[in-house]
Amino acid sequence: MDGLLTLDWFRITQPSPGVFAILEPLQRERVLSYLILGNERALLIDTGTGAGSMQAAVGTLTGLPVLLVNSHTHWDHVGSNHEFTEIAVHRAEAHELAYQYSRAEIARYFAADQLLGPMPPGRTVENITIGPSVPTQLLQGGETFDLGGRTVQALHTPGHSPGLLSFLDDGNGVLLTTDTAYPGPLYAYSDETDLDVYIASLDTLARLAPYLSSVHPSHYDDVMDAGLLPKMRDALIDVRWQNARPSR
Repeated sequence: MDGLLTLDWFRITQPSPGVFAILEPLQRERVLSYLILGNERALLIDTGTGAGSMQAAVGTLTGLPVLLVNSHTHWDHVGSNHEFTEIAVHRAEAHELAYQYSRAEIARYFAADQLLGPMPPGRTVENITIGPSVPTQLLQGGETFDLGGRTVQALHTPGHSPGLLSFLDDGNGVLLTTDTAYPGPLYAYSDETDLDVYIASLDTLARLAPYLSSVHPSHYDDVMDAGLLPKMRDALIDVRWQNARPSR
């Protein structure tokens, strides 16, 4: 499927063969979820904000059995988790899936200053619900998912969050960097951010850059230049060095 498909809240593209990017362009996070198709099953990476039905969007793309893997558990990646029965997540964040987001939190995520267009038909901040969901598989990184003719490996790339996963399809040179790296300001200042760990994770991805055909991040754009990965690593190293310098 080439080109672009618009489904109310989502815009769907195919940035690599067998890889569908499901963008939510009308919320300021501009979060992307991804569906990777094999011959026998599909891998869904994240479920977005919950404003639109991820299950319905996926259903327009495949009838294969779907395994959901959460890259991490921040709200904008787990919003439609409740629509799926098979859910994998890194064990460091598995407990977070039990969280029930409050009405006040949801109202804040979808406030007028966070929206770039109308909500989907029939959806309001009053009827959006995020969480809880129950993981059926706990990951630690290094696991491979055989989709039939295509294998995807989970890479533990913490820093932005402790259980953050990226995904490598080595056979096709495809890397999904999730929230480890994307073409915009990187969030590296929350209580759960570890700058040294983040640098190590970016170094892992940067070392893959020469061998990649395509890189797909989880915010803003569905394609990112692989050459940005070493630049981002080096920029974070510089930030750490600047912060470590003694004040005069």
